[in-house]
Amino acid sequence: MTEEGKARAVSDANFDKEVLKSATPVLVDFWASWCKPCQKMAPIVEAVAQDYAGRLTVAKLDVEDNPGTAQRYDVRGIPTLILFKGGQPGERVSEYMPKEELERWLDAAL
Repeated sequence: MTEEGKARAVSDANFDKEVLKSATPVLVDFWASWCKPCQKMAPIVEAVAQDYAGRLTVAKLDVEDNPGTAQRYDVRGIPTLILFKGGQPGERVSEYMPKEELERWLDAAL
């Protein structure tokens, strides 16, 4: 587990433990290193991790290295953000989103 206020990397191997069994809601960023919109989204995701510390955990899953989890949740395009609450996938967005828009989306979903 990493320090609060930072996005943590998760993998196929630890996804259930880190995301599904989390006591707090978890926003998972499905991304890949070659994806330009993902690169543009990365600092926004990090800022959200800091701004929502204590209320929300932020995780990042590289779909290239972890295709099993991406398939399990039907992630067809990246970046895809899925909000997990109580171990269940809920709201999702599959596009670049400015920080203010992402925060509005999160506030409504939380």
